[in-house]
Amino acid sequence: MGFTRAELESFRDTEVPDLLPAPGRPLRLLFVGINPGLWTAAVQTHFARPGNRFYPALLEAGIIDRPVDPAAGMTDADREALRERGIGITNVVARATARADELTAEELRAGGERLRRLVAEREPGVVAVAGITAYRTAFGERKAQVGEQPSPWGTSRVFVVPNPSGLNAHDTVATLAVAYAGAARAAGLLPDARG
Repeated sequence: MGFTRAELESFRDTEVPDLLPAPGRPLRLLFVGINPGLWTAAVQTHFARPGNRFYPALLEAGIIDRPVDPAAGMTDADREALRERGIGITNVVARATARADELTAEELRAGGERLRRLVAEREPGVVAVAGITAYRTAFGERKAQVGEQPSPWGTSRVFVVPNPSGLNAHDTVATLAVAYAGAARAAGLLPDARG
């Protein structure tokens, strides 16, 4: 499946719904992207752009047990497999852009407030925000570092993990898998590495 640049541009500002377990079912681990890209908006699947390493890293970490081809659009079975494990996906900002740097600081802060409300309502065990720069802006934590944050949000532990976008050249599928596995272990989705 492919799109022309004009086709992708037609999805600018489109929103992608949150992928969450049904109310009443546990939300153990909530992954948070910065905002949807145009390909993600086109196929209505989080982290869908070809070359994005999110799902390969989840597979390598053992968080999912079968490959997901999000570029064509996640299947209902893929979505249900995540929900069944208590995994959700959302974004700080809902609107799609070609690049995250098109977002304003005001949008990121407003999105951060919305995310905190969602976390207060659904009480995930762990929140994993993918992207340190956006995290710092959205939550006013200028000195935040990648890893678990010192202050939980209510009962939810908060991690900042590397962004899986192909634009983030510092990380590989293997290093992303290590970071995502740490958040998943904290959420009780993977066995403790020490045990």
